[in-house]
Amino acid sequence: MTFNDPLQLTIRGTAGQYALRKNRAVVNEENRNDADNAVALRRLLRYGSIGLLIIGAWAAHLMGVS
Repeated sequence: MTFNDPLQLTIRGTAGQYALRKNRAVVNEENRNDADNAVALRRLLRYGSIGLLIIGAWAAHLMGVS
């Protein structure tokens, strides 16, 4: 078999396509994980800040500020 053999070219092309599909699947999974982490961080910041405001208001109430 030589380098320009049609069978070799077909095998290399198929192996390359398979590798690209596998890489694409890995990248898509990482993108999904990053998106999930971003959503979780946004929720934590949003509800955490609301929680801090509630705790601050409660502390102010206990100290007689309001």
